[in-house]
Amino acid sequence: MQKILDAILAGDLDSVGNLPVPESYRAVTVHADEVEMFADRAHADKDPRESLHVEEVPTPELGPGEALVAVMASAINYNTVWTSIFEPMDTFGFLRRYGKTSPLAKRHDQPYHVVGSDLAGVVVRTGPGVNAWQPGDEVVAHCLNVELEHPDGHNDTMLDPEQRIWGFETNFGGLAELALVKSNQLMPKPAHLSWEEAACPGLVNSTAYRQLVSRNGAGMKQGDTVLLWGASGGLGSYATQFALNGGATPVCVVSSPQKAEICRKMGAELIIDRNAEGYRFWKDENTQDPKEWKRFGARIRELTGGDDPDIVFEHPGRETFGASVFVARKGGTIVTCASTSGFMHQYDNRYLWMNLKNIVGSHFANYREAWEANRLIAKGKIHPTLSGVYPLEQTGQAAFDVHKNAHQGKVGVLCLAPEEGLGVRNPELREQHLSAINRFRGV
Repeated sequence: MQKILDAILAGDLDSVGNLPVPESYRAVTVHADEVEMFADRAHADKDPRESLHVEEVPTPELGPGEALVAVMASAINYNTVWTSIFEPMDTFGFLRRYGKTSPLAKRHDQPYHVVGSDLAGVVVRTGPGVNAWQPGDEVVAHCLNVELEHPDGHNDTMLDPEQRIWGFETNFGGLAELALVKSNQLMPKPAHLSWEEAACPGLVNSTAYRQLVSRNGAGMKQGDTVLLWGASGGLGSYATQFALNGGATPVCVVSSPQKAEICRKMGAELIIDRNAEGYRFWKDENTQDPKEWKRFGARIRELTGGDDPDIVFEHPGRETFGASVFVARKGGTIVTCASTSGFMHQYDNRYLWMNLKNIVGSHFANYREAWEANRLIAKGKIHPTLSGVYPLEQTGQAAFDVHKNAHQGKVGVLCLAPEEGLGVRNPELREQHLSAINRFRGV
C-alpha cells in the first residue's frame, strides 16, 4: 500500500497500474460474532466505538466489470451508524443473501463486513470488460451496486431487483485503504476539491438530487416552496443548496441557532428553529398532537407570505411524518427516505386523501442522477458540507458523533491520505469558491 500511496502523492498516477496490489489492507469492519453485543441497550446507548474495528482484511478477488480503488478519503453516512449498532437488523443477512446469488458474489459473505458508502481515490486495477476507466484515474464513487440482469432495472436502475447499497448491503466498502466497486459506480473526482472534500458528497448529494430534483422524486421546479427537515444536516444541507440553486424557496427546519446560521450562510432566509419554538408533535409515545401540526403550518405560512409547501423533504420519519403530511399544500408532495427517528410512520389519511397529496418514496439515485449531482459539485454549483475530519483509526468516534447528532453537514475520514488538503488539481476554481467549500468547517 505504501508504494501505491507514494505514487499518488508524487503525482505519478501512470505508474499505479504497474505496482503490485497488496494481499491485505486496513479496513473498518463489524464482526458477525458481535451482532448481539447491544441487545440489552437502548438505541441511544449503543456505541459505534465498541463495534467498529480497524483491522487487516484480505484483498478481494477482482471480477468482471469491477474496479479496485485506493481510497484516499471516505465519509460517515447514517447507514454506517445503522451497521455499527446492528439496527434495524445486522447487515450480515444482506451479505449472506447476496452471496447466494452467484459464485462471484460469494466473496461478500464473510464473517466481517467492511463498511462505508463513500470514497475518493485512485483506480488501482480494473476487471475484464472495463473500458471507461483505467488505473491512475482519480475518482469518486456513488453507492449503487446493481447487477442489471433483469429488465426492471433498465428504465431506472434503482428498480432492479438486485439493486444494493455498496458498503451497507455489500462488502468491501469505502472506509478502508482499498475498496471494491462496480465500474459503473465511478465518477470523475472534482478537480478543485481535496480528497476529503470530494469524498463527502457522494451518497447524500445523490440522494438529495433524486429525492428533490429528479422526476423520479419530487421534480422540484422554479418557484416551489420546499420544507426541508434537518436543513443543515448531512442530507438536508445538499437539499437546501439544490432548492436555492434551482429557483425554489426553502423553508429550513433546524434544531439550534448554530444550525440556523449555517442555513443563512448557504443563502436561505426562511428558517424555523423547532427547539426554540417548542414544537412537540407527539403528546406521548403513542399519540400525536394535531394542534402542533396546525401551529407549525401557521408558522410556515407566516414566513412564506401565506404559501404552504409544494414539497416536503422528509427524512426524520416517525417523529415528523404526521406534521409533514398535514402541512403540505393541496396536491403537494411529501418525498421520503431514511426515517432516522423511526421507520413506522403515522399520519391522518384525511389530510392526504381529501387534499390529493402525494407520498413519494425515494432511495439513493441511479447512475445518471448520481453523475448529474457530481457534475454540479465539479462545476462549483453545489459545494461539499464537510465539517470535520477523522483519521481511519478514529472512525468509531466519527460514527458516534453522527449517531449523537453532534455534527453538522458531513464527517469525513482520511483513509490513505496522510493529511487534509491534498489532491487539489484546479486551485483557480477552488479559490473562486473557497468560502463556500469551507462553510461547514469547524462548526
